[in-house]
Amino acid sequence: MEWEEPAIILRLSLHGESSLRATILTQKRGMYHALVHGGRSRRQTGLWQEGSLIMARWKARLPEQLGYLTAELVRPSASFLLDYPLALTLLSSACSLCSEALAEREPHEILFSSLTHFLGALSVSPAQPPVALYLRWELLLLQELGYGLTLDRCAVTGASEGLAYVSPRTGRAVSEEGAGEWKDRLLPLPSFLYDEEAEGRAADWLEGAQLSGYFLQRAVFATHHRPLPAARERLMAALQRAVVASSTGHEGKERV
Repeated sequence: MEWEEPAIILRLSLHGESSLRATILTQKRGMYHALVHGGRSRRQTGLWQEGSLIMARWKARLPEQLGYLTAELVRPSASFLLDYPLALTLLSSACSLCSEALAEREPHEILFSSLTHFLGALSVSPAQPPVALYLRWELLLLQELGYGLTLDRCAVTGASEGLAYVSPRTGRAVSEEGAGEWKDRLLPLPSFLYDEEAEGRAADWLEGAQLSGYFLQRAVFATHHRPLPAARERLMAALQRAVVASSTGHEGKERV
C-alpha cells in the first residue's frame, strides 16, 4: 500500500536516535502520522521543518499501519520566518490547530488549499504578515469541523449591513441595531472577518482572535477536555503586544 501527493508538515517529534515521527496534512487524504527514517540526519534537516510544503510518499504493508514517509521539498516556510516572530507564531498556531483538531485520515481539501495559500502569503511578506488572512482561515477550520459561523446577515433583523457582533450561543452575526440592550453579552465582530478586502488593525486582529478562539475552545477542544494549543495562546499574547505597541506608536517595521 502506497501513495504520493502534496502535503504540509504539521508536527515533528523525535523517534529513536535518528528518526522522526511526522504529522502531515495531505491534499486529498487528510491528516496522516508516519515515521521518517533518518529524518534527523544533516542531509534531511532542511526538509523536515514544520509548515513546509512537500511531495509526500507514504508506504506501509497494510493501510491501517503507521507507515513510513519520504518526501521532496516543494516550498519551505519556517526558514523564511526566523527573523519575524509574529509570522513564525502564526505558522506555529496554524500547524498546531490542525494537528490537534483534525481527525486522522479525513479529507479536508478546501482546508489544505486555504492553508497552502496562507503559508505562501506568509513567506512572501513575513515582515507584514497576513494576520487577517490567518484569522479568516481559523473560521474556515471551524466550518470544516462542522461549527461554521454565520456572518453574512443579522440574526435579528436579517440585514447584511452594520454587522457588529456575534452571538456566543449561536455563532450568528448581529447588527448594531439588532443588538439593542443585549450588546454587552455579545462578542465583537471586526469587519475583516466577513469582508475579505479589509485587513484591519492590531485591535481588530485581537478581537478577531478572541472571537475565533472562543468558538474553537467551546466547540472543538472543550469537548475533549483540552485547552487551546500552547502555540495558539502564544499568538494571543503576540497580538496583545501588537495592540500595546500600536497605542504607544512603537509598532516598528514588524507587527509583533
